[in-house]
Parts: sequence; structure tokens; C-alpha cells
Amino acid sequence: MVALYCRAHHEAGTGPCDTCRALIVYAHKRLEACPFQQDKPTCGHCRVHCYKPEARGAIQEIMRYAGPRMLWRHPLLALRHLLDSWRKSPSLLVKDPGKKRP
Repeated sequence: MVALYCRAHHEAGTGPCDTCRALIVYAHKRLEACPFQQDKPTCGHCRVHCYKPEARGAIQEIMRYAGPRMLWRHPLLALRHLLDSWRKSPSLLVKDPGKKRP
């Protein structure tokens, strides 16, 4: 999505510009630190907001632009994202009955 946005809005050569590349790196770092990992819902439905406000605003702008265009560029990824958006946010409580809460 960032590459789609960057191509349309920035003077990028063969790949994303430096600003967009930094945003991609930041997003990957935040995803690695996500407490939900594989159960992570879409950001719009998540109870934990991982991004700083300025990065969150940039991502929202990118998604507003690139989201509808994903249907044409990457229809399977767009469908997968749509299905993920219907999933509820999981609880952060420990579900393992073997672990005792303090």
C-alpha cells in the first residue's frame, strides 16, 4: 500500500522514497512488537494503538488512497484484508489455564 501511495504522490525512482521507506521500517518494527502477533486484527479494530500519532496519521492517509486501488492491483490481498477487518480484537488476558495470574 505504501508503494502504491508513494508512486502516485512522491518523486520516487524505482522504489519508495526515503520518507516512505522509513515509514515501512517503522511499521515492521511495530508489527514485530505487537502483543497479538498472528491474532492481530486490522488497525482500525485493534484495542492497542502501536503507532505514534504522526505515523498513524500517515498510515491512515496511505490506506485511504491505496485501499480502493488494492482491489485492482492485488485483489487477493484486498480480500484477505477485508476478511481480517471483520475479525474481533482478541483479549490481552492470558488464556493458558496452566498459568496463574499474579
